[in-house]
Amino acid sequence: MSGNNHKQQMQIVVLGGGLGGLFTGAMLAHEGCRVTVLEQNAAIGGGLQEFRRGGVTFETGMHIMGGLRTGGSIGRIIDWLGIAGDIALQHLDADCIDSITYLATGDHYRIPQGREAFEHYLAERFPHEAAGIHSYVEALYRLAGEVDIFWLRPGSNSLFRPHSEDFVWAADQLIAHHVTDPRLRDLLGYMNPMYGGVSGVTPAYVHALINVLYLGGADRFAGGSAQLARALAGVIEQGGGQVLAGERVTRVGVTDRQVTAVYTQSGGEYHGDRYVCAIHPCRLLDIIDDGAFSRAYVSRLREVPNSYSAFSLYIVFKPEAFPYINHTCYYQDDYGLVWQHGDYDEATWPRGFMYMTCAQSNQGKWASNMIINCIMPYSAVSRWADTTTGHRGADYEQWKRDRMAQVMQRMERLHPGFADTVQAVFTSSPLTIRDYYNEPEGALYGMRKDCRNLPLSQLSVMTRVRNLLLTGQCVNLHGMCGVPLTAINTAEAILGENVIINQLNHQP
Repeated sequence: MSGNNHKQQMQIVVLGGGLGGLFTGAMLAHEGCRVTVLEQNAAIGGGLQEFRRGGVTFETGMHIMGGLRTGGSIGRIIDWLGIAGDIALQHLDADCIDSITYLATGDHYRIPQGREAFEHYLAERFPHEAAGIHSYVEALYRLAGEVDIFWLRPGSNSLFRPHSEDFVWAADQLIAHHVTDPRLRDLLGYMNPMYGGVSGVTPAYVHALINVLYLGGADRFAGGSAQLARALAGVIEQGGGQVLAGERVTRVGVTDRQVTAVYTQSGGEYHGDRYVCAIHPCRLLDIIDDGAFSRAYVSRLREVPNSYSAFSLYIVFKPEAFPYINHTCYYQDDYGLVWQHGDYDEATWPRGFMYMTCAQSNQGKWASNMIINCIMPYSAVSRWADTTTGHRGADYEQWKRDRMAQVMQRMERLHPGFADTVQAVFTSSPLTIRDYYNEPEGALYGMRKDCRNLPLSQLSVMTRVRNLLLTGQCVNLHGMCGVPLTAINTAEAILGENVIINQLNHQP
């Protein structure tokens, strides 16, 4: 830990106990700060939370991870925090980290781990595009190389410094620049449900970072994602702090552009030297005192579109009925639709989705459960926007059953006899995500990143409220890699530039 006495005495209050809040809090606690994390839900973790249905445990959001292995960016952070031994991982198969099936044609692809293997496999399937595939892969790694924090390098944390021209192209534009075959163009976008991909909007650097991350090796939590939340909370508690679930923040008091206290629904009042907001910035606007931010800043935040949401199925299998699949599966109705999953037509939905069997501790041959995530815009459920969980009405429940049937029909085509393996099915909608995560419009990835106006969707960790900082997926990058990296930015804004990065680069 840091020997700086001032930092050891610093009191930090974190609003939100999800991935961003816990990582930021753990880093600050590791460096001697006394951290209090306030989480509105009964369980901490955000996307790391779990729930039980039908006698099995399901993860709510963090299903697939990259960068957690030895030497990976997140693995190095976890080692530094001293919690690597608390995390059990299931490595996905090296020869197939992802499979993609197109129902209309019967085409099936198996994406291997590793840069060379990825390029070689695609060149075998599309030999006429070998040169384009090579230049495309080169571009992915070159663009990822321009982001210092992705590699835990000392340097600029800003995405607005000078970059290559194609850094802020649209992701589908980057692909089209290197390859001409329409089938290959579509295939190279298969992972966009992992980052909220939209044609002509999602920046190329987001696409590059996610692809490079997972080509380095993909994993699942063995035995559930809440183990990481518990481990991060443990770091905070060992530093003399506390992680409080069920403490919903209802007001952030501000005087003279400085937070004076945070108030919770239970009557709690919390004071600190610094405050870190790890919730969606627009939710912060709902609870912070009027006048804390300028009208221009408030308007800017309010006008940024949110990323799309999802409709999910949680399936419990009969014993020894469906095999465990040690990779992630993607389904597409046909080529040409991969960038339009966010477009919603009830009759043809879903035109694609992602599904995976969940890894248990000491995972064997058979799967106990499966999660199916289908992209869905919030507009699909907006007619029930004013309802609450458990009180949405019979028409909503019928609507969910109809959507579930559509997904199950696709699964039956993908795996004939699938229905006979299923013991129970549970569902969630964008409203569930909205209310469970306190995310406006049930946004999976917070504010949408837009290459056409990058500054609009990229927030600084610093705010005009002098002792209030931001962290989480709306700030820089989202997901299991992006949020911990943003946490470094936020923590170093308090501790000092490169304080954490330098330690990470001098680990034994």
